[in-house]
Order: sequence, then structure tokens, then C-alpha cells
Amino acid sequence: MKLIVTGAAGALGTATAGLLEREGHEVACIVLKVQPGAPALMIGCEDLANLEAAARAIDLAAERLGGLNGVLHLAEAFDWRPVAGSDATLWQALFRANLETSLSVVKAALPLLAPDGAFVTIGAASAVPSGAGMVPHAASKSAVARLTECLAAELRPGGIRINTLLPGIIFTPAHRAAMPNADFSTWTHPDAVADAAAFLLSPSARAIHGALIPVTNGVGC
Repeated sequence: MKLIVTGAAGALGTATAGLLEREGHEVACIVLKVQPGAPALMIGCEDLANLEAAARAIDLAAERLGGLNGVLHLAEAFDWRPVAGSDATLWQALFRANLETSLSVVKAALPLLAPDGAFVTIGAASAVPSGAGMVPHAASKSAVARLTECLAAELRPGGIRINTLLPGIIFTPAHRAAMPNADFSTWTHPDAVADAAAFLLSPSARAIHGALIPVTNGVGC
């Protein structure tokens, strides 16, 4: 398959793009900035929440791939902050990074996607339900889940699938830095999320549509 992965420079994006390539897929990686000498399928986009910028990156990716069968949208932002310590700027930033990027990527990729194509986006188990310190992040991720539910109904007649993964806290350097005193043993490894994402993009998941799928090791968030 010909696939696009956004947020491909992060820990989860790197794990997932690597897995998809090992499975034999052609993968275009959308990252914040492209370094000199990067492969042709590494494409930069500084603001995926901007529809025009997202469309330019996705159009270029699909052109270089020679088609498009699926999009895995992993670009996101995280911040652990209690409600009393948050402000409007933080809330707006998280909604832009999590919800608005999801919307722009779907809208930009939809006209290019093969009739049996698939979207996979990244939500958060901490949004169902949320907990202390998670509210700004969880609110934006809850909005991503609602977007998936609405899009599932809208896209079903055209044969396009969309599903959202709800990982627990992913074991990444950024999350460890944000929560240094947490119990890391309960966190979800990026490889586990990558496995689930690869399955949802595949024809084997053809009957799964509009699902919000926990990937948490059975641990509550």
C-alpha cells in the first residue's frame, strides 16, 4: 500500500513508519522540517492545522507515492497541567495541535484517497474518562474522537474507513519529561501502538469503521 504518516519524526511516528516499511508498504513521512539530504518521501509541513499547508504536503506526498491508500495521522501535542494551572493559550494550542490538525489532514487527503482507503488518527484513553492534570489534553482528544464518529457516518457511503486509537500514556521521552515521577511500567510502548495502527490500515480491518480502540495494556489512565 501507499501510505502517509504525519508526525513521523516523533517516537511513535518513527516506530510506526518503520513497521509499515518493514511490512513492504511505501511510506511518505510528513515531519515538521526536512533536513538536508533527506529522502524524497520525507516531506516538511510546519503547520498541519492550516488546511492549505496540509494540502500542499499531502498532495506532494501522494504525488511522490503515485497514489494513496491510507493516512496515519500521528502529529499531536501533550501537556500535563491541572485546570487551575492552565490558561486559554494552552487550551487553544492543544485543540489546534490535536483537533485542527486531524480535521485538516482528513480534508486534504480525502480527495486523493483510493475508494477503499483508510484513515487512522490518534486519540487518548485519558479522555474516556479524564483525570487529574489531563483535562486540557483530554478535552482536545475527546474532540478528536467525536470527529471520528461524525466522519465515520459521512464517509461510509464512499467506502472510506476511519478509526481512532486511544493509547494510554505512550512511553516516549517527551512524556517521561512531562511526568518524571509517574510509574512508567504502566505506559504503552510505541511498538504496541504501531502494531494496532498497521492493522487498522490493512485490508484485514475492512469491517472496522468508526471505532475508538483502547491500546492501554488493560491499564486505566
